[in-house]
Amino acid sequence: MKPSLQLRVSQQLTLTPQLQQAIRLLQLSTLDMHQEVAHILEENPMLESTDDAVTSDFPEDPQTGQNSENTPDSGENVPEKTASEDNGADDFGDEPTDWNIGSGTGATRSTDDDDYYQEQAAEQATLREHLHSQLAISTLDDRDRKVIGLLIDALDDNGYLAQDLEELSELLPEELEISLDDLETALVQLQHLDQPGLAARNLGECLSLQLKALPEDVPQRDLAIRLVCEHLDLVAAHDFSKIKRLLRCSDDELRTAQKLIVSMNPKPGSEFINNVADYVIPDVIVEKVKDQWSVRLNIEAMPKLRVNQIYADILQKRDDKSTSQLSTQLQEAKWLIKNLQQRFDTILRVSQAIVDRQTKFFEHGEIGMRPMVLREIAEELELHESTVSRSTTQKFMLTPRGIYEFKHFFGSGLSTEGGGTCSSTAIRELIKQLVSEEDRRKPLTDSRMSEILAQQGIVVARRTIAKYRDALRILPVNLRKSL
Repeated sequence: MKPSLQLRVSQQLTLTPQLQQAIRLLQLSTLDMHQEVAHILEENPMLESTDDAVTSDFPEDPQTGQNSENTPDSGENVPEKTASEDNGADDFGDEPTDWNIGSGTGATRSTDDDDYYQEQAAEQATLREHLHSQLAISTLDDRDRKVIGLLIDALDDNGYLAQDLEELSELLPEELEISLDDLETALVQLQHLDQPGLAARNLGECLSLQLKALPEDVPQRDLAIRLVCEHLDLVAAHDFSKIKRLLRCSDDELRTAQKLIVSMNPKPGSEFINNVADYVIPDVIVEKVKDQWSVRLNIEAMPKLRVNQIYADILQKRDDKSTSQLSTQLQEAKWLIKNLQQRFDTILRVSQAIVDRQTKFFEHGEIGMRPMVLREIAEELELHESTVSRSTTQKFMLTPRGIYEFKHFFGSGLSTEGGGTCSSTAIRELIKQLVSEEDRRKPLTDSRMSEILAQQGIVVARRTIAKYRDALRILPVNLRKSL
Protein backbone atom coordinates (compact mmCIF):
# COMPACT_ATOMS: atom_id res chain seq x y z
CA MET A 1 0.00 0.00 0.00
CA LYS A 2 1.17 3.51 -0.81
CA PRO A 3 1.22 6.11 1.92
CA SER A 4 -1.42 8.77 1.52
CA LEU A 5 -2.86 11.78 3.33
CA GLN A 6 -6.52 12.02 4.27
CA LEU A 7 -8.47 14.92 5.74
CA ARG A 8 -11.24 14.03 8.17
CA VAL A 9 -13.67 16.25 10.05
CA SER A 10 -14.76 15.03 13.50
CA GLN A 11 -16.16 16.39 16.75
CA GLN A 12 -14.35 15.90 20.02
CA LEU A 13 -15.43 16.84 23.51
CA THR A 14 -12.81 18.78 25.45
CA LEU A 15 -13.30 19.33 29.15
CA THR A 16 -12.10 22.77 30.14
CA PRO A 17 -10.22 23.20 33.44
CA GLN A 18 -13.29 24.90 34.90
CA LEU A 19 -15.52 22.01 33.94
CA GLN A 20 -13.02 19.50 35.30
CA GLN A 21 -12.97 21.37 38.59
CA ALA A 22 -16.79 21.30 38.72
CA ILE A 23 -16.73 17.53 38.23
CA ARG A 24 -14.15 17.03 40.93
CA LEU A 25 -15.87 19.28 43.49
CA LEU A 26 -19.21 17.54 43.00
CA GLN A 27 -17.63 14.12 43.41
CA LEU A 28 -15.68 14.97 46.58
CA SER A 29 -17.01 14.40 50.08
CA THR A 30 -17.40 17.40 52.39
CA LEU A 31 -14.09 16.68 54.13
CA ASP A 32 -12.19 16.24 50.88
CA MET A 33 -13.82 19.36 49.46
CA HIS A 34 -12.65 21.43 52.44
CA GLN A 35 -9.13 20.07 52.00
CA GLU A 36 -9.22 21.00 48.32
CA VAL A 37 -10.38 24.52 49.14
CA ALA A 38 -7.73 24.92 51.84
CA HIS A 39 -5.05 23.92 49.33
CA ILE A 40 -6.32 26.45 46.79
CA LEU A 41 -6.46 29.18 49.44
CA GLU A 42 -2.78 28.67 50.16
CA GLU A 43 -1.84 29.02 46.49
CA ASN A 44 -4.20 31.78 45.31
CA PRO A 45 -3.81 35.20 47.02
CA MET A 46 -6.88 36.48 45.16
CA LEU A 47 -9.08 34.18 47.24
CA GLU A 48 -9.78 34.59 50.93
CA SER A 49 -11.85 32.88 53.58
CA THR A 50 -14.23 34.86 55.73
CA ASP A 51 -16.69 34.03 58.48
CA ASP A 52 -18.51 37.33 58.10
CA ALA A 53 -22.01 36.95 56.73
CA VAL A 54 -22.45 38.52 53.32
CA THR A 55 -25.96 39.69 52.58
CA SER A 56 -26.99 39.22 48.98
CA ASP A 57 -28.55 42.09 47.07
CA PHE A 58 -30.75 39.76 45.04
CA PRO A 59 -34.37 39.17 46.13
CA GLU A 60 -35.44 35.73 47.25
CA ASP A 61 -37.72 33.50 45.27
CA PRO A 62 -40.88 33.14 47.42
CA GLN A 63 -41.33 29.51 46.33
CA THR A 64 -37.79 28.19 46.57
CA GLY A 65 -36.48 30.48 49.31
CA GLN A 66 -33.33 31.06 47.24
CA ASN A 67 -31.87 34.18 45.72
CA SER A 68 -33.09 34.51 42.17
CA GLU A 69 -29.55 35.16 40.94
CA ASN A 70 -28.30 31.92 42.50
CA THR A 71 -31.20 29.70 41.52
CA PRO A 72 -29.86 26.96 39.22
CA ASP A 73 -31.57 25.97 36.04
CA SER A 74 -30.97 23.16 33.63
CA GLY A 75 -29.19 25.44 31.18
CA GLU A 76 -26.54 26.76 33.55
CA ASN A 77 -25.92 23.76 35.78
CA VAL A 78 -22.26 22.89 35.37
CA PRO A 79 -22.48 19.39 36.85
CA GLU A 80 -25.29 18.59 34.38
CA LYS A 81 -23.07 19.51 31.44
CA THR A 82 -20.23 17.66 33.03
CA ALA A 83 -22.07 14.40 33.51
CA SER A 84 -23.99 14.28 30.28
CA GLU A 85 -20.87 15.15 28.30
CA ASP A 86 -23.02 16.28 25.44
CA ASN A 87 -21.25 19.60 25.04
CA GLY A 88 -18.08 21.24 26.19
CA ALA A 89 -19.43 24.77 26.41
CA ASP A 90 -18.20 26.99 29.19
CA ASP A 91 -20.36 29.98 30.10
CA PHE A 92 -18.49 31.16 33.16
CA GLY A 93 -18.83 34.92 33.28
CA ASP A 94 -17.39 37.75 35.33
CA GLU A 95 -20.27 37.90 37.79
CA PRO A 96 -19.96 39.64 41.19
CA THR A 97 -16.92 38.29 42.99
CA ASP A 98 -18.07 38.84 46.58
CA TRP A 99 -19.94 35.73 47.62
CA ASN A 100 -20.45 33.67 50.79
CA ILE A 101 -22.09 30.26 50.57
CA GLY A 102 -25.00 29.77 52.92
CA SER A 103 -26.15 33.38 53.24
CA GLY A 104 -29.63 32.58 51.95
CA THR A 105 -32.53 30.76 53.57
CA GLY A 106 -31.52 27.47 52.03
CA ALA A 107 -28.82 27.03 54.69
CA THR A 108 -28.55 27.12 58.46
CA ARG A 109 -25.80 27.60 60.97
CA SER A 110 -25.50 27.35 64.72
CA THR A 111 -25.89 30.54 66.79
CA ASP A 112 -23.07 29.84 69.22
CA ASP A 113 -20.11 30.08 66.84
CA ASP A 114 -18.39 32.65 69.05
CA ASP A 115 -18.54 30.33 72.04
CA TYR A 116 -17.44 27.25 70.18
CA TYR A 117 -14.54 25.38 71.68
CA GLN A 118 -13.32 22.05 70.39
CA GLU A 119 -13.17 19.42 73.06
CA GLN A 120 -10.01 17.42 73.28
CA ALA A 121 -10.21 13.87 74.55
CA ALA A 122 -7.87 12.92 77.36
CA GLU A 123 -5.15 10.53 76.34
CA GLN A 124 -5.95 6.97 77.30
CA ALA A 125 -3.29 4.55 78.42
CA THR A 126 -2.77 1.52 76.21
CA LEU A 127 -3.14 -2.00 77.51
CA ARG A 128 0.62 -2.50 77.79
CA GLU A 129 1.11 0.83 79.55
CA HIS A 130 -1.62 -0.04 82.03
CA LEU A 131 -0.20 -3.47 82.80
CA HIS A 132 3.34 -2.11 83.15
CA SER A 133 2.04 0.46 85.65
CA GLN A 134 0.30 -2.29 87.63
CA LEU A 135 3.46 -4.36 87.51
CA ALA A 136 5.52 -1.46 88.86
CA ILE A 137 3.46 -1.25 92.07
CA SER A 138 3.28 -5.00 92.63
CA THR A 139 5.20 -6.84 95.36
CA LEU A 140 7.02 -9.13 92.92
CA ASP A 141 10.80 -9.18 92.80
CA ASP A 142 12.80 -7.61 89.96
CA ARG A 143 13.39 -10.87 88.09
CA ASP A 144 9.69 -11.78 88.05
CA ARG A 145 8.85 -8.27 86.88
CA LYS A 146 11.26 -8.56 83.97
CA VAL A 147 9.85 -11.90 82.85
CA ILE A 148 6.25 -10.69 83.20
CA GLY A 149 7.22 -7.53 81.31
CA LEU A 150 8.32 -9.69 78.38
CA LEU A 151 4.90 -11.37 78.30
CA ILE A 152 3.10 -8.03 78.54
CA ASP A 153 4.91 -6.82 75.44
CA ALA A 154 3.83 -9.99 73.61
CA LEU A 155 0.07 -9.41 74.19
CA ASP A 156 -2.12 -8.36 71.28
CA ASP A 157 -4.63 -5.52 71.37
CA ASN A 158 -7.41 -7.78 72.66
CA GLY A 159 -5.30 -8.92 75.61
CA TYR A 160 -4.44 -12.39 74.29
CA LEU A 161 -1.03 -14.06 74.32
CA ALA A 162 -1.03 -15.26 70.73
CA GLN A 163 2.58 -16.46 70.76
CA ASP A 164 3.34 -19.93 72.08
CA LEU A 165 5.44 -19.99 75.25
CA GLU A 166 7.86 -22.54 73.77
CA GLU A 167 8.46 -20.33 70.72
CA LEU A 168 8.95 -17.33 72.97
CA SER A 169 11.43 -19.25 75.12
CA GLU A 170 13.51 -20.17 72.06
CA LEU A 171 13.62 -16.55 70.90
CA LEU A 172 14.98 -15.25 74.20
CA PRO A 173 18.78 -14.87 74.49
CA GLU A 174 20.46 -17.59 76.54
CA GLU A 175 22.24 -15.05 78.75
CA LEU A 176 18.84 -14.05 80.23
CA GLU A 177 18.55 -17.56 81.69
CA ILE A 178 14.77 -17.63 81.35
CA SER A 179 13.38 -21.15 81.07
CA LEU A 180 10.01 -22.36 79.90
CA ASP A 181 8.99 -22.98 83.52
CA ASP A 182 9.83 -19.35 84.30
CA LEU A 183 7.55 -18.20 81.49
CA GLU A 184 4.69 -20.45 82.61
CA THR A 185 4.99 -19.16 86.17
CA ALA A 186 5.10 -15.57 84.93
CA LEU A 187 2.02 -16.19 82.79
CA VAL A 188 0.02 -17.31 85.83
CA GLN A 189 1.19 -14.22 87.72
CA LEU A 190 0.26 -11.98 84.79
CA GLN A 191 -3.20 -13.54 84.52
CA HIS A 192 -3.83 -12.63 88.15
CA LEU A 193 -2.15 -9.22 87.98
CA ASP A 194 -5.12 -7.19 86.79
CA GLN A 195 -8.63 -7.87 85.54
CA PRO A 196 -9.40 -11.56 84.84
CA GLY A 197 -9.18 -12.81 81.27
CA LEU A 198 -6.03 -10.98 80.23
CA ALA A 199 -3.03 -12.94 78.92
CA ALA A 200 -5.19 -15.91 77.92
CA ARG A 201 -3.99 -18.09 75.08
CA ASN A 202 -7.41 -18.80 73.59
CA LEU A 203 -11.06 -17.90 74.05
CA GLY A 204 -11.83 -20.83 76.31
CA GLU A 205 -9.03 -19.92 78.72
CA CYS A 206 -10.09 -16.27 78.64
CA LEU A 207 -13.66 -17.10 79.62
CA SER A 208 -12.62 -19.66 82.22
CA LEU A 209 -10.31 -17.13 83.93
CA GLN A 210 -13.21 -14.74 84.24
CA LEU A 211 -15.59 -17.42 85.47
CA LYS A 212 -13.11 -18.70 88.07
CA ALA A 213 -12.79 -15.17 89.43
CA LEU A 214 -16.49 -15.21 90.34
CA PRO A 215 -17.62 -16.28 93.82
CA GLU A 216 -18.11 -20.03 94.15
CA ASP A 217 -21.75 -19.62 95.14
CA VAL A 218 -22.72 -18.11 91.77
CA PRO A 219 -25.37 -20.44 90.27
CA GLN A 220 -23.99 -22.88 87.68
CA ARG A 221 -20.50 -21.35 87.81
CA ASP A 222 -18.81 -24.76 87.69
CA LEU A 223 -21.01 -25.93 84.81
CA ALA A 224 -20.11 -22.79 82.86
CA ILE A 225 -16.40 -23.44 83.45
CA ARG A 226 -16.75 -27.00 82.13
CA LEU A 227 -18.59 -25.72 79.08
CA VAL A 228 -15.93 -23.17 78.07
CA CYS A 229 -13.05 -25.54 78.84
CA GLU A 230 -14.40 -28.73 77.28
CA HIS A 231 -17.38 -27.99 75.01
CA LEU A 232 -17.01 -24.44 73.74
CA ASP A 233 -17.52 -25.59 70.14
CA LEU A 234 -20.86 -27.15 71.05
CA VAL A 235 -21.92 -23.96 72.83
CA ALA A 236 -21.06 -21.93 69.72
CA ALA A 237 -23.04 -24.35 67.54
CA HIS A 238 -26.04 -24.22 69.93
CA ASP A 239 -26.03 -28.00 70.08
CA PHE A 240 -27.87 -28.08 73.40
CA SER A 241 -29.15 -31.63 73.12
CA LYS A 242 -25.64 -33.04 72.85
CA ILE A 243 -24.42 -30.83 75.72
CA LYS A 244 -27.21 -32.07 77.98
CA ARG A 245 -26.42 -35.65 77.07
CA LEU A 246 -22.68 -35.26 77.78
CA LEU A 247 -22.94 -33.23 80.98
CA ARG A 248 -26.25 -34.65 82.20
CA CYS A 249 -27.72 -31.30 83.04
CA SER A 250 -31.25 -29.93 82.82
CA ASP A 251 -32.55 -27.17 80.57
CA ASP A 252 -32.65 -24.67 83.45
CA GLU A 253 -29.10 -25.45 84.52
CA LEU A 254 -27.78 -25.15 80.98
CA ARG A 255 -29.74 -21.95 80.38
CA THR A 256 -28.26 -20.36 83.52
CA ALA A 257 -24.73 -21.42 82.60
CA GLN A 258 -25.16 -20.10 79.07
CA LYS A 259 -26.29 -16.70 80.33
CA LEU A 260 -23.29 -16.62 82.63
CA ILE A 261 -20.92 -17.32 79.73
CA VAL A 262 -22.52 -14.68 77.53
CA SER A 263 -22.03 -12.09 80.28
CA MET A 264 -18.24 -12.51 80.12
CA ASN A 265 -15.98 -10.29 77.99
CA PRO A 266 -14.32 -12.24 75.15
CA LYS A 267 -11.91 -9.36 74.44
CA PRO A 268 -10.81 -7.97 77.82
CA GLY A 269 -8.12 -5.77 76.26
CA SER A 270 -10.46 -4.00 73.84
CA GLU A 271 -11.40 -1.32 76.37
CA PHE A 272 -7.84 0.01 76.17
CA ILE A 273 -7.96 0.44 72.40
CA ASN A 274 -8.06 4.13 71.66
CA ASN A 275 -10.26 4.24 68.60
CA VAL A 276 -10.52 7.56 66.79
CA ALA A 277 -14.14 8.30 65.98
CA ASP A 278 -15.07 9.21 62.42
CA TYR A 279 -17.26 12.30 62.39
CA VAL A 280 -19.69 13.04 59.59
CA ILE A 281 -20.73 16.57 58.72
CA PRO A 282 -24.16 16.45 57.04
CA ASP A 283 -24.45 18.36 53.79
CA VAL A 284 -28.17 19.03 54.22
CA ILE A 285 -30.71 19.06 57.05
CA VAL A 286 -34.16 17.52 56.66
CA GLU A 287 -37.03 18.76 58.81
CA LYS A 288 -40.80 18.85 58.77
CA VAL A 289 -42.29 22.31 58.35
CA LYS A 290 -46.08 22.72 58.24
CA ASP A 291 -46.65 19.03 57.46
CA GLN A 292 -44.15 19.17 54.59
CA TRP A 293 -40.68 17.64 54.57
CA SER A 294 -38.15 20.19 53.39
CA VAL A 295 -34.38 20.26 52.93
CA ARG A 296 -31.95 23.06 53.64
CA LEU A 297 -28.21 23.30 53.25
CA ASN A 298 -26.02 22.98 56.32
CA ILE A 299 -23.91 26.13 56.35
CA GLU A 300 -21.37 24.43 58.63
CA ALA A 301 -20.45 22.19 55.69
CA MET A 302 -19.79 25.13 53.39
CA PRO A 303 -16.58 27.09 52.99
CA LYS A 304 -16.96 30.86 53.31
CA LEU A 305 -15.04 32.33 50.39
CA ARG A 306 -14.78 35.59 48.52
CA VAL A 307 -12.38 37.38 46.24
CA ASN A 308 -9.80 39.53 48.01
CA GLN A 309 -11.14 42.97 47.17
CA ILE A 310 -7.86 44.74 47.94
CA TYR A 311 -5.97 42.75 45.33
CA ALA A 312 -8.89 43.03 42.91
CA ASP A 313 -8.87 46.84 43.19
CA ILE A 314 -5.10 46.97 42.64
CA LEU A 315 -5.50 44.78 39.57
CA GLN A 316 -8.13 47.10 38.09
CA LYS A 317 -5.89 50.15 38.48
CA ARG A 318 -2.87 48.53 36.84
CA ASP A 319 -2.73 47.17 33.34
CA ASP A 320 0.66 45.73 32.54
CA LYS A 321 2.30 42.39 31.99
CA SER A 322 3.30 42.07 35.65
CA THR A 323 -0.35 41.60 36.58
CA SER A 324 -1.06 38.79 34.13
CA GLN A 325 -0.57 36.11 36.79
CA LEU A 326 -2.87 37.95 39.21
CA SER A 327 -5.50 38.21 36.45
CA THR A 328 -5.33 34.46 35.97
CA GLN A 329 -5.62 33.86 39.70
CA LEU A 330 -8.57 36.24 39.91
CA GLN A 331 -10.39 34.32 37.22
CA GLU A 332 -9.59 31.02 38.95
CA ALA A 333 -10.98 32.42 42.21
CA LYS A 334 -14.23 33.36 40.44
CA TRP A 335 -14.46 29.91 38.90
CA LEU A 336 -13.96 28.19 42.24
CA ILE A 337 -16.61 30.32 43.95
CA LYS A 338 -19.12 29.68 41.17
CA ASN A 339 -18.34 25.97 41.03
CA LEU A 340 -18.80 25.63 44.78
CA GLN A 341 -22.16 27.37 44.71
CA GLN A 342 -23.33 25.23 41.82
CA ARG A 343 -22.10 22.16 43.74
CA PHE A 344 -24.31 22.96 46.71
CA ASP A 345 -27.23 24.00 44.50
CA THR A 346 -27.10 20.60 42.81
CA ILE A 347 -26.83 18.77 46.14
CA LEU A 348 -29.83 20.71 47.46
CA ARG A 349 -31.95 19.92 44.42
CA VAL A 350 -31.05 16.23 44.46
CA SER A 351 -31.64 15.87 48.21
CA GLN A 352 -35.04 17.58 47.99
CA ALA A 353 -36.06 15.23 45.18
CA ILE A 354 -34.99 12.26 47.31
CA VAL A 355 -36.98 13.48 50.30
CA ASP A 356 -40.08 14.10 48.18
CA ARG A 357 -39.99 10.48 47.02
CA GLN A 358 -39.18 8.93 50.38
CA THR A 359 -41.74 10.74 52.54
CA LYS A 360 -43.02 7.47 54.00
CA PHE A 361 -39.53 6.66 55.23
CA PHE A 362 -39.40 9.85 57.26
CA GLU A 363 -42.89 9.16 58.58
CA HIS A 364 -42.65 5.42 59.34
CA GLY A 365 -38.99 4.39 59.14
CA GLU A 366 -37.24 1.74 57.07
CA ILE A 367 -40.43 -0.18 56.44
CA GLY A 368 -41.77 2.79 54.48
CA MET A 369 -38.83 2.94 52.07
CA ARG A 370 -39.88 2.77 48.43
CA PRO A 371 -37.69 1.44 45.61
CA MET A 372 -35.84 4.19 43.78
CA VAL A 373 -33.05 4.39 41.23
CA LEU A 374 -30.79 7.22 40.11
CA ARG A 375 -32.60 7.50 36.80
CA GLU A 376 -35.81 8.72 38.49
CA ILE A 377 -34.07 11.68 40.12
CA ALA A 378 -32.11 12.42 36.95
CA GLU A 379 -35.26 12.56 34.82
CA GLU A 380 -37.12 14.78 37.27
CA LEU A 381 -34.29 17.30 37.61
CA GLU A 382 -33.24 17.01 33.95
CA LEU A 383 -29.75 15.98 34.96
CA HIS A 384 -27.59 13.19 33.70
CA GLU A 385 -27.64 10.01 35.76
CA SER A 386 -23.92 10.27 36.45
CA THR A 387 -24.45 13.78 37.85
CA VAL A 388 -26.93 12.38 40.35
CA SER A 389 -24.47 9.62 41.17
CA ARG A 390 -21.75 12.16 41.92
CA SER A 391 -24.20 14.24 43.98
CA THR A 392 -25.11 11.27 46.17
CA THR A 393 -21.64 9.79 46.70
CA GLN A 394 -20.33 10.45 50.22
CA LYS A 395 -23.01 13.06 50.82
CA PHE A 396 -25.04 12.90 54.04
CA MET A 397 -28.31 14.30 55.31
CA LEU A 398 -29.31 14.92 58.92
CA THR A 399 -32.86 13.75 59.56
CA PRO A 400 -35.03 13.30 62.66
CA ARG A 401 -34.22 9.58 62.35
CA GLY A 402 -30.44 10.07 62.21
CA ILE A 403 -27.74 10.76 59.65
CA TYR A 404 -27.99 8.87 56.36
CA GLU A 405 -25.91 8.82 53.23
CA PHE A 406 -27.85 9.81 50.13
CA LYS A 407 -27.13 6.36 48.66
CA HIS A 408 -29.15 4.81 51.49
CA PHE A 409 -32.38 5.93 49.85
CA PHE A 410 -31.70 4.15 46.57
CA GLY A 411 -32.43 0.48 46.10
CA SER A 412 -34.06 -2.10 43.94
CA GLY A 413 -37.59 -3.34 44.42
CA LEU A 414 -39.53 -6.57 44.26
CA SER A 415 -42.97 -7.03 42.78
CA THR A 416 -45.98 -7.60 45.01
CA GLU A 417 -49.16 -9.51 44.30
CA GLY A 418 -51.07 -6.24 44.15
CA GLY A 419 -49.02 -5.10 41.18
CA GLY A 420 -46.86 -2.67 43.14
CA THR A 421 -43.27 -2.88 44.28
CA CYS A 422 -41.57 -3.15 47.65
CA SER A 423 -38.04 -1.90 48.22
CA SER A 424 -35.26 -4.21 49.35
CA THR A 425 -34.72 -1.92 52.36
CA ALA A 426 -38.31 -2.43 53.48
CA ILE A 427 -37.97 -6.20 53.05
CA ARG A 428 -34.83 -6.22 55.21
CA GLU A 429 -36.72 -4.29 57.87
CA LEU A 430 -39.52 -6.86 57.74
CA ILE A 431 -36.97 -9.65 58.19
CA LYS A 432 -35.55 -7.86 61.23
CA GLN A 433 -39.03 -7.57 62.71
CA LEU A 434 -39.80 -11.25 62.11
CA VAL A 435 -36.56 -12.34 63.76
CA SER A 436 -37.04 -10.01 66.74
CA GLU A 437 -40.53 -11.40 67.39
CA GLU A 438 -39.77 -15.08 66.78
CA ASP A 439 -39.84 -17.81 69.42
CA ARG A 440 -36.19 -18.38 70.37
CA ARG A 441 -36.90 -22.03 71.00
CA LYS A 442 -38.30 -22.43 67.48
CA PRO A 443 -36.74 -19.70 65.34
CA LEU A 444 -38.02 -19.03 61.86
CA THR A 445 -36.28 -20.64 58.93
CA ASP A 446 -35.61 -18.73 55.73
CA SER A 447 -38.34 -20.71 54.00
CA ARG A 448 -40.85 -19.88 56.73
CA MET A 449 -40.04 -16.16 56.51
CA SER A 450 -40.54 -16.36 52.75
CA GLU A 451 -43.98 -17.90 53.34
CA ILE A 452 -44.94 -15.20 55.87
CA LEU A 453 -43.97 -12.43 53.46
CA ALA A 454 -45.90 -14.16 50.69
CA GLN A 455 -49.00 -14.06 52.90
CA GLN A 456 -48.51 -10.28 53.06
CA GLY A 457 -48.38 -10.10 49.27
CA ILE A 458 -44.59 -9.83 48.98
CA VAL A 459 -43.09 -12.65 46.94
CA VAL A 460 -39.48 -13.22 48.00
CA ALA A 461 -37.46 -16.34 47.24
CA ARG A 462 -35.81 -18.25 50.10
CA ARG A 463 -32.32 -17.57 48.75
CA THR A 464 -33.15 -13.84 48.67
CA ILE A 465 -34.20 -14.01 52.31
CA ALA A 466 -30.91 -15.73 53.12
CA LYS A 467 -28.96 -13.03 51.25
CA TYR A 468 -30.71 -10.21 53.09
CA ARG A 469 -30.35 -12.01 56.42
CA ASP A 470 -26.59 -12.36 55.89
CA ALA A 471 -26.38 -8.68 54.98
CA LEU A 472 -28.15 -7.84 58.25
CA ARG A 473 -25.69 -10.10 60.13
CA ILE A 474 -28.50 -12.25 61.46
CA LEU A 475 -27.39 -15.76 62.35
CA PRO A 476 -28.82 -18.85 60.63
CA VAL A 477 -31.73 -20.60 62.28
CA ASN A 478 -29.61 -23.24 64.03
CA LEU A 479 -27.43 -20.57 65.69
CA ARG A 480 -30.41 -18.46 66.78
CA LYS A 481 -31.97 -21.35 68.66
CA SER A 482 -31.87 -21.13 72.44
CA LEU A 483 -33.25 -23.11 75.35
